[in-house]
Amino acid sequence: MQPITSPLETRRVPASLRFSRRRLLGSGLAVGAAVTGGGARLWSATARVQAATEQQPPGASLPVTGQPVPQLVAFDQVIQQVMARWGLKGGALALAKDGRLVFSHAYGLADVEANQPFLPSSLCRIASDSKPFTAMTILRLMDAGRLSLGDKAFRILTGLQPPANASIDPRLDDITIQNLVQHTGGWDSTKSFDPQYPPYTFWEAGTLGVAAPPTAEQIIRFMLSQPLDFTPGTKYVYSNFGYNVLGRVIERITGMSYGDAVQQLVLAPSGISDMLLGRTRLEDRLPGEVRYVNLPDQALVPSVFPAVGYVPNGYGGYYMEALDAHGGWIATAEDQIRLATAVDGQRGTALLKPATVDAMLHTPIPQEIGAAGAGNATPVSGLGWGVRPEGDGLSWSHAGALEGACASWIIRRPDGATISFVFSSLPSDYGSFFGDITPALTKTADGIPDWPAFDLFEGP
Repeated sequence: MQPITSPLETRRVPASLRFSRRRLLGSGLAVGAAVTGGGARLWSATARVQAATEQQPPGASLPVTGQPVPQLVAFDQVIQQVMARWGLKGGALALAKDGRLVFSHAYGLADVEANQPFLPSSLCRIASDSKPFTAMTILRLMDAGRLSLGDKAFRILTGLQPPANASIDPRLDDITIQNLVQHTGGWDSTKSFDPQYPPYTFWEAGTLGVAAPPTAEQIIRFMLSQPLDFTPGTKYVYSNFGYNVLGRVIERITGMSYGDAVQQLVLAPSGISDMLLGRTRLEDRLPGEVRYVNLPDQALVPSVFPAVGYVPNGYGGYYMEALDAHGGWIATAEDQIRLATAVDGQRGTALLKPATVDAMLHTPIPQEIGAAGAGNATPVSGLGWGVRPEGDGLSWSHAGALEGACASWIIRRPDGATISFVFSSLPSDYGSFFGDITPALTKTADGIPDWPAFDLFEGP
């Protein structure tokens, strides 16, 4: 099987503007982005820790929390080995079969300094796995008759003021909701820049005369002055900024904040109760959120806040509050499972109408990829997910990564298995990391002859 189904895209910084620091990840991997009610946190944290201490996988060197599942201990072994190879301190893995949660374990520490265990209920940044949540909100608005794929995004966002005396690319008016959802909007950060991240955020704030770092909407206002890199709809190039625009479209259509709209339209109907939009500073860490770990080879970086100096990348190397619709959510591996199994009613009431699910899976994507380095191979089709043929069906997936903070992945397979992980660090060689862990997990899933019959969503 092909384990990688959506691109990881890095922020390319021209030499004239480059900080002496590692490139920041702000994207998804299309391998790699809820059903009903209750059971959102299957049992208490104390019970999970107690259950975990009774069964450690062979050779385990990290604490494991969660309900023991002897049939699936091979997955514990995979995660333990991967974490040892890559020096990761904490993470979680969740598995579902035919919509039933059959495995939810966490590994290592959620807070290394406080020696607190990582729990299945620990909240972690999911980076670009936020994008499927944004896309499903868009599709829910389509089902309600409030939006269509052909609607022109910047006609919806009338009234946004560009910088004074700016020249406006007339092709902006042609960008559709479909272009934004499918990463065909016209922006190619390998040819220009990714405006969601520094150093460009300082330029944007200075041009607009606002305090740095700029908000999501202020970034859009600045980008109204920038020419597109290609004609919208002609090719696929992964774009964080395009999903920023979708977030503001959601706000205009619903009259709510982006976060409130996603909560009402997607999270609550999917049975997700604890997801939150993340914050930048360590002192603003949310209740239940893990503490992100800079790995030994990852240096401090300049803060996005003026006059702060150098900070760990995960706590000021980028402005979380402006990443909301493309990379801002904190969640659990279980939450990602809830979304993926709710979309078409594999579990509970379907989030989307059947015709919309069909469009989500089969809407073609232009197969001309952008410049080298913009991402992995173009997904064949999809809206909000990387969709690829697999066996007699389709797999759909997404991944996320933020340097100094997190790695995440969700895949829904045609055999009924759904796999999701989150980690509180990202290896610098993230491509090799994802190329290590995702095939290992999918191969392990392929080798399970009999999946458990219980459903942890209903309780232990």
